[in-house]
Amino acid sequence: QLLLAFPPLAPSDHMSAAAPATSDYSGTKPVVVIDNGTGFIKMGYAGNEEPSYIMPSCYADNVVAGKTTELLDDLDFSIGYDALRRPNANISYPIQHGIVEDWDKMERVWQHCIYKYLRVEPSEHGFLLTEPPANPPENREYLAEVMFETFGVKQLVIAVQGVLALHAAASSDKGRKLGLDQGTLTGTVIDSGDGVTHVIPIVEGYVLSHSIRHIPLAGRDVTNFVLDRLRERESGIPPDEALLMAQRVKEQYCYLAADMSQEFSEFDNDPSRFLVHEEISKKSGKPIKFEVGYEQFLGPEIFFRPEIFSSSHTTPLPQIVDTVILSAPIDCRKALYRSIVLSGGTTMFPQFGARLQRELRGIVDQRIQATLAATKDKSRKIDIQVNVVSHKRQRYAVWYGGSVVGASPNYHTIAHTKQQYDEEGPRICRNNAMLTTV
Repeated sequence: QLLLAFPPLAPSDHMSAAAPATSDYSGTKPVVVIDNGTGFIKMGYAGNEEPSYIMPSCYADNVVAGKTTELLDDLDFSIGYDALRRPNANISYPIQHGIVEDWDKMERVWQHCIYKYLRVEPSEHGFLLTEPPANPPENREYLAEVMFETFGVKQLVIAVQGVLALHAAASSDKGRKLGLDQGTLTGTVIDSGDGVTHVIPIVEGYVLSHSIRHIPLAGRDVTNFVLDRLRERESGIPPDEALLMAQRVKEQYCYLAADMSQEFSEFDNDPSRFLVHEEISKKSGKPIKFEVGYEQFLGPEIFFRPEIFSSSHTTPLPQIVDTVILSAPIDCRKALYRSIVLSGGTTMFPQFGARLQRELRGIVDQRIQATLAATKDKSRKIDIQVNVVSHKRQRYAVWYGGSVVGASPNYHTIAHTKQQYDEEGPRICRNNAMLTTV
């Protein structure tokens, strides 16, 4: 509970993203923060503004080992960027939809993070690792077992990603205007990364676990949609580089349109809206040029018009957010509408926040008008603010929130120690204090 009550710390101007920050405790080393994402793992030290390293959370079983001259190439597996560079490898992702599915591979991934990238001695540092809101308690126990027994970490905190994202938003200008920096930590978090999207209501730092909604759409789906459009129209893209090129197109050109039908008309009437993407093939060294068209605005539209792209999921994101808030206790709903926080790289599309706020505002206004019409009381007024919070740390909001928590003196109060683990076992991490049911 102490974790949830303290206000986020404002980072000082000298904080660096590339080196360990100094600890507030004399003689202690900074807390290591690792955000476990479906597509990427972000890692670094508490007190910094950005992660020191970002690595694809992929694992490759090498079909042919020892064919290159890099260090450790005789191993029968590769991790991260090394895995993506392997021509003869079976690539898999140990984390699916935010939840660890293959613990043996995930243990090797963490080993890679700690010893190759961060190069720290785990027994000398506290660790903060993130988990999705729907993480099974058994996974939390197994995570504690790996961290304390395999790596021998000094201290461990397992934090819910949504709560950390709210901590990050509290340090933004809009977050401060809405009072998120006052320690209340109440809001609705939309966390959308590469593999999963969650809508998470949080009241005074506690996640309302019964109200969480999982959306089977995320950044990887947008990338695949762009890739399909490019393949339909372009024939000169190398097949083994097409996915990475589609990802770059998504990040450089995609945006949310105010009106999809109007955007189609503008593209049809103005050929200059079709862009030409040029780059050099990293494998052949030859120039590649292709056209980028409707996928600029159709890709991100998957969140607002999912029925166009999928028959299994047809509920738009604004409607899901509205349903989540209405499932919360009635006295919390105004505060949840008032602070809707965006988190994750997939929420970084231009106009994403403005589009979400406008459509959600329309749903709320329509309900208010229906309620007033039913009561027939002309003097009655219903005022509900709808605010969507975007901020500069949005892309790595979860990691930055972990950095804030890890740099706080309260980290040492809420962290589980190696001694506690030796006495009680992994059950000390089974229940997360951030999760509650109302």
